Amino acid sequence: MMMKYSGMTIKVDSNSCVVFDLDDTLFLEIDYLKSAYRAIAMEISGETDGILYRQMMDFYTKGENAFSFLLEKYKKTSLTLEKLLYLYRNHYPEISLREGVKELLAEIKRRNGRTGIITDGRKITQLNKIKALGLAGYIDNIVISEEYGCEKPSKVLFEVFMKDCRNNRYCYFGDNCSKDFITPKNLGWSTICILDSNNIHKQDLSEYSKDYLPDMFIKRFDEIGII
Repeated sequence: MMMKYSGMTIKVDSNSCVVFDLDDTLFLEIDYLKSAYRAIAMEISGETDGILYRQMMDFYTKGENAFSFLLEKYKKTSLTLEKLLYLYRNHYPEISLREGVKELLAEIKRRNGRTGIITDGRKITQLNKIKALGLAGYIDNIVISEEYGCEKPSKVLFEVFMKDCRNNRYCYFGDNCSKDFITPKNLGWSTICILDSNNIHKQDLSEYSKDYLPDMFIKRFDEIGII
């Protein structure tokens, strides 16, 4: 059974399971990159927002490799690519939820709906993000690709919720049309895409057939009403 809509409203009750992508859906991934660059700059130079951080962001903005710049700049030191990747992936980030996310999650829980996250990535990295965002009390189940040995659009990740929840209405919020929507649509889920020009992966919808596109597009989470 499909999630019911009335305009921008979703029907949520004890038979509903609402699942979210994480990066560039619940928060902006560019904010994680900035947080990681600050952590790296602090490790190297002792400053989070000094010249080194600005240089790294300049390389990123120009589409160049900030890590290659650092390795060349500090080639006479003990700095390695492995250390940079470790800092990037394992630092505790300073990030925040998109506006309206916490209110939406709270309302879903108030109506006894189930909630979840499906995210590609490493376990420690994604769990640090979830903890930093304060999501623990709002999410019933977290599925991280590294733990399952596959990435979206693998149906294995989505079927976890269909086995655990055993509800008859499923909805998925995501941002990446290349992998977020084709599988849940094939499984009978409703799908919603949040559009944002600030996403790390640009959203050129003309690249995708209708099979890859969601049922609905929004720009802000406060466009969604819960009934």
